[in-house]
Amino acid sequence: MNSLFTKTARDGADHASSGESLRLANARLVLHDMVITGSVLIEDGKIAEIAEGDQVPQGAVDCAGDLVLPGLVELHTDNLERHIEPRPAVDWPHLPAILAHDGELASTGITTVFDALRVGSIHDSKARYGAYARKLADELLAIRAAGHLKISHFLHLRAEICSETLLEEMAQFGPEDRIGIVSLMDHTPGQRQFRDLGALRTYVSKKRGMSDGEFAEHVANLKELQRLYGARHEAGAVVEARRYGAVLASHDDTTSEQVAQSHSNGVGFAEFPTTIEAAEACNSHGIAVMMGAPNLIRGGSHSGNVAAIELAQAGFLDIVSSDYVPSALLLSAFRLSEIWGDLPRAVACVTENPARAAGLTDRGRLETGLRGDVLRVGQAGQTPILRGVWSCGRRVA
Repeated sequence: MNSLFTKTARDGADHASSGESLRLANARLVLHDMVITGSVLIEDGKIAEIAEGDQVPQGAVDCAGDLVLPGLVELHTDNLERHIEPRPAVDWPHLPAILAHDGELASTGITTVFDALRVGSIHDSKARYGAYARKLADELLAIRAAGHLKISHFLHLRAEICSETLLEEMAQFGPEDRIGIVSLMDHTPGQRQFRDLGALRTYVSKKRGMSDGEFAEHVANLKELQRLYGARHEAGAVVEARRYGAVLASHDDTTSEQVAQSHSNGVGFAEFPTTIEAAEACNSHGIAVMMGAPNLIRGGSHSGNVAAIELAQAGFLDIVSSDYVPSALLLSAFRLSEIWGDLPRAVACVTENPARAAGLTDRGRLETGLRGDVLRVGQAGQTPILRGVWSCGRRVA
């Protein structure tokens, strides 16, 4: 991994320290491999002490037996794009959209996010996708530099292989842009996520209002783009990811052959493999498997692909992403805890494991010296109730 990104990712708090301290006491602390009753002290934005016992020192917050977890780490979310385009062709003002996105994530317990931005545009069909990532990234990074954001933001570039302008758009970014992840997105119809063309037709018909003829033209256009640019775009995106110092992710791997190609590209984690064959191949290659929280909570994929619960039961699930429902991330940890009977293992899928996959060693665990990103969580049965969110020791929700 590029040393510049590593330094940027680990350079401390996103917020200036107030010099105040916070102690959450009489809590059930979810540590790496156990749950203990104790307290956590945060000073200058970092965890300064973890102590056992149910004592509540003067000035401490009495958690009354609630759980205290590390802040959630989100690697793949469409939430920012949903805020800037709340309806097709509706361009919402970007500053309030970014602030609303940031506040929404904080309110769900996410304290680190890799905001997914598409790179690669299509101009020659009804399903037109224009370039937007560079402008939006500039706005987001400026808002962050001004101190207006509640949580820690990095960028995740979704590299659309089936596009006309992928490499030109990626060339506009560099190592200074906090790009932590580049994912290789091949949405050629008839394979990966959209092996079932009926599912693709339903998706684009609802989103773009295509007629049958327009859909047939759209499918033919994407297949032609893959033929013309696919190999060059994939190879070029791998090179650009290395230039940024970003972690490389695959997307929707379906076969063991596709996973082998991902492995040869240097992929660190796999987003949403569509079959148990692909997930098992990822496991054998040492590629972490990420699945969507909505899939896990609903009990299946809306696209007809493998169920996250099946991968969890088979031992092939390492990371969970909220995908398109931010509040699903915390809930998914409690669903996994029910499946595995192991709360620390489940919590690691939304904290420690995604942090490690993204190359962040300064967060994701309750451990002295790490960032003071913590959650206080009560429970109503197996449903978590978020009672407080702190980013670098500063309360943000």
